[in-house]
Amino acid sequence: MRGALRSIFDAAVASADPRRVLAAHLPERPVAGRVVVVGAGKSAALMASALEEAWPDVAREGLVVTRYGHTVATRHIEVVEAAHPVPDANSERAADRMLAAVSGLGPDDLVIALISGGGSALLEKPAEGLSLADMQAVNESLLVSGATIREMNAVRKHLSAIKGGRLALAARPAHVLTLAISDIPGDDPTMIASGPTLADASTLDDVRAIVARYSLRLPSAVAAFLQRAPETPKPGHIIEDVGLIATPAAALQAAAARAHELGFAPLVLGELEGESRDLGIVMAGIARSVRTHDAPLTPPGVLISGGETVVTLGNGPVGRGGRNMEFLLSLALALDGAPGIWAIAGDTDGRDGSEDAAGAVITPDTLQRAREAGLDPRAVLNQHDSYTIFDTLGDLVVTGPTLTNVNALRAVLIV
Repeated sequence: MRGALRSIFDAAVASADPRRVLAAHLPERPVAGRVVVVGAGKSAALMASALEEAWPDVAREGLVVTRYGHTVATRHIEVVEAAHPVPDANSERAADRMLAAVSGLGPDDLVIALISGGGSALLEKPAEGLSLADMQAVNESLLVSGATIREMNAVRKHLSAIKGGRLALAARPAHVLTLAISDIPGDDPTMIASGPTLADASTLDDVRAIVARYSLRLPSAVAAFLQRAPETPKPGHIIEDVGLIATPAAALQAAAARAHELGFAPLVLGELEGESRDLGIVMAGIARSVRTHDAPLTPPGVLISGGETVVTLGNGPVGRGGRNMEFLLSLALALDGAPGIWAIAGDTDGRDGSEDAAGAVITPDTLQRAREAGLDPRAVLNQHDSYTIFDTLGDLVVTGPTLTNVNALRAVLIV
């Protein structure tokens, strides 16, 4: 069962490999003008390499920024590294260099923007009057707030001099083609990496409401800026040309196809959001129904879902773990040792939050083995320390950086 779950997870990851999917989304090779490549995200370096393989005879220049440890060798496109999930000085330097790379272009020039998840932190230029330290504080506050990715990116866009379409404005009058790997439920391309080349539909009023809703702690400079900030470029202000080369939905279908090959009836539940531990309880109820009542599918079957859940930390003690591990521990507790149910959950980028594992696996005896190891699963969950249990049990899923990112993959196997 562990092998089947890992095979299903790997199929989802493989479906989003830029080396497989990017070339089909490229336009006709340009015959005039410059080709400038820019990009940001956990997959940016591999996307740049895939572009060079697809267009070996086209002169190109530019740079992309990716997470530390996610570099891939390229011939002409420079790759730089920066921090994630909180930006660092390299994030700001990359933004400055990218804005300079697209300035002074003409109407015959082509800018190809390679965008993937993680770019919001990796590419950062604070708006005038704000500092990198301000942006770091905002990101840290957002990450523990429980805000959705859409809400977080709305805030980031309005505080940035490069996000929310501003990189595209800097490239005018060149044609800008955005090729993106989506890590956003619903595949809104304007939200991937906070949409540096695409118009922004969110407003300052939205941002102020988000700040109030989550009681975000903002530096005084940021709070003052939001009272006078200019709006981001809106739809109609930017000529947009965008292609999604890989999506969470496609990854779920690839996982379902692999499950079918293995002899399991797949049921794709779609891209789910909400609190990780709450989703664990819900999924346990569905899995029990499958095993007891053959509904909504007949075993052997597998429930497949994606999307990005959240973990609200609160003010108590905080250990190690990401949203997928928290989901799994909650699922195990809700199942309470129910027989015939296994599950895997992991982030397709290879890292669950800031941890060194993509996620983990649970088995019918996860709770028993944890207690025999001297751990209290309920207390561990309340301390947001799920990594400790799965590390102790040897149930972590460790892939290393996958160099793609179509969000989480969860598979619950019922026999």
